[in-house]
Amino acid sequence: MRSHAGKVVLITGAGGGIGSSLAACFGTNGASVGVLDYNQEKANDTVSALLLRGITAHSVQADVANFQEVKAACEEVEKALGPIDILINNAGISPKHDGVRAEVAEMDFEEWKRVIDVNLTGCFNTVRALTPGMKSRHAGSIINMSSVAGRAYFSMVGVHYSTTKAALIGFTRHLAGELGPYGITVNAIAPGRIDTPMMRTVSEAVNNQVIEQTPLKRLGTPEDVANLALFLTSSKANFITGQVCDVAGGWLMT
Repeated sequence: MRSHAGKVVLITGAGGGIGSSLAACFGTNGASVGVLDYNQEKANDTVSALLLRGITAHSVQADVANFQEVKAACEEVEKALGPIDILINNAGISPKHDGVRAEVAEMDFEEWKRVIDVNLTGCFNTVRALTPGMKSRHAGSIINMSSVAGRAYFSMVGVHYSTTKAALIGFTRHLAGELGPYGITVNAIAPGRIDTPMMRTVSEAVNNQVIEQTPLKRLGTPEDVANLALFLTSSKANFITGQVCDVAGGWLMT
């Protein structure tokens, strides 16, 4: 029997990269998949690929930084697929300028604010929208996508990105305590260098340096992250909550 048969999962930022791999992984394991992305075309592309594989899926467009858009998107997914059992907060941005981060003294305030709004407030918005239903059903699983940059200094990203990813660790642990009595598990995943379009915004030399520093001597794949998310939201992990799990090949071990 497939591990997530009969479950409904909502994945934010599922128009590509790790998000689309999450969608495929959950779908092939029996879940119906809600694909939320800021870019409607990319969300539709992900759903089209899922439908070709016989996976039940539905796409919605929303800016996760806008609560009203998030609430409406969640309602649309639940109308199409049923109550959402699993939330994967995957949407995130890490702005670069010609492949290089902005230094703190040079960072435009609007760039700082947008990263906070998407990477952190976006997670608050989805949790705010979906936890009433999860609490009433006394069941649910939430995964927040943090990063190794939330644990240690990571020179490739800006201070806004590291700040949000560190904040998500505290966010995760607080929610695990607050929602645990309702049967809801909340965990975070902290990827290292994963081979995605976002990763390719920096030079090949930088990524090669990371490979050299990584005990497993490779970059991660989106599937590496998706497989962990699948486990953490399965019945085999229903006594695991409040944890932050690195997917980094041993890089920046803490």
